[in-house]
Amino acid sequence: MLVPDSKLLRWVAVVILPFTTVAAIVPEAAPLSAALILGVVALAVLDAMFGSGTFDGVSVELPEVIRLSKDRAGVIELRIRNQRRRSKRLRVGLALPLEIHSPDEDLWTTLPAGSEFARLSWPCTPLRRGTYPLENCYLESPSAWGVWAVRTKMPAVAEIRVYPNLLSERTSVGALFLHRGSFGVHTHRQVGKGRDFEKLREYIPGDGYDEIHWKATAKRGRPVTKVYQIERTQEVYVIIDASRLSARASEDTGCGPQAAGRPDGCVSSTPQPATQNLKPSTVLERFITAALILGLAAEQQGDLFGLLTFSNRVQRFVRAKNGKMHYAACRDALYALHPEVVTPDFDEVCSFIRLRLRRRALLVFLTALDDPVLAESFVRDLDLIRRQHLILVSSVQPAGARPMFSNPHVKSLDEVYRELGGHVRWHNLCELEKVLQRRGVRFSRLESEKLSAQLVSQYLDVKQRQMI
Repeated sequence: MLVPDSKLLRWVAVVILPFTTVAAIVPEAAPLSAALILGVVALAVLDAMFGSGTFDGVSVELPEVIRLSKDRAGVIELRIRNQRRRSKRLRVGLALPLEIHSPDEDLWTTLPAGSEFARLSWPCTPLRRGTYPLENCYLESPSAWGVWAVRTKMPAVAEIRVYPNLLSERTSVGALFLHRGSFGVHTHRQVGKGRDFEKLREYIPGDGYDEIHWKATAKRGRPVTKVYQIERTQEVYVIIDASRLSARASEDTGCGPQAAGRPDGCVSSTPQPATQNLKPSTVLERFITAALILGLAAEQQGDLFGLLTFSNRVQRFVRAKNGKMHYAACRDALYALHPEVVTPDFDEVCSFIRLRLRRRALLVFLTALDDPVLAESFVRDLDLIRRQHLILVSSVQPAGARPMFSNPHVKSLDEVYRELGGHVRWHNLCELEKVLQRRGVRFSRLESEKLSAQLVSQYLDVKQRQMI
């Protein structure tokens, strides 16, 4: 594709237009004007003919997979091949999706003479998590005489994977990732004696009858005691609800004096996307970030970490393991996860867990249970697995769900009714917590901005008390 350059426009303005006017006014100057005009036209035609091979031997290569983190500045590395090894000035453009923000619409670069390859770094900042394909790259180069700008479209296939941004979350639980002991900065005392069998030893006065190995005692003819050790490698599964319950907008529900400006008396501290056309962040974003942070904490403690995502069906299941490759597999299983507008099927996920997980494990459910009908179904379906596994249920505190008279900034009758509705929701969640506690299930309503830190704190408390 040929586009007139500014030089051609200047020649038209300086030669063609004036001499066309002169030829019309002074007929004697018509031959000279025609010669000059034809000369400019011939120059433009010849330059266009030579410019047809401007991009011969030029190609653009992109990495097959480009990995970036949400809200963190990154670069896309382009590799430009110049087989002719001639110096060439290029203008490069990428059709980035709306979710990938870049300060530059295009970049200029010069291919060095004598070099076959050149690199170009394209700065960008992802605004949303997910996967985004790139299919083409657009190039522009001036023609030999600079009269035309030659443009072309070249295939450059790549997949941009935008992962959750864990940097801000890790600062709140940074002590866990310091190699200063098994639990961070300070080593916590273990409660209990452990459940993993270690060895047999001779009986010592004071050992309990439940610690005696009766078969070994009968075989040896003297008392023999069993010795247990603290469990070091346990299975931890995070179960993420990706249904309509997780499609709600994520916001901080913390209230204070600065909340007087909002009708519900709460202030949202979650930053909004830089582009107004993008949808607001959902609760699922907080769940995914918290799950990956918990995976890092489990790796630090020597436990096995696994994932399960579900909506009206089980979507992804990653069996608990450890290691960097396994953590990368868990991250790849979550980076493209988006909520579905369907009702969650708790019976399906509990049946799946019952059949697939034979070993006792810590199951961390991340879901929302402020719907009484779904909460009743969840309690009923948990009977399939609650006796075999230790279950923690964590939910983001719903906006406005708080005790009556806790918001001092109520000024109108509508706000009174809104507070009454919030009190009913808060009361239902408190009753649900009691019902689950009687079944041996721990239910917690966590703050959106502190979800990761509070979830890791619960996990460490389970480890310290040896509840698994």
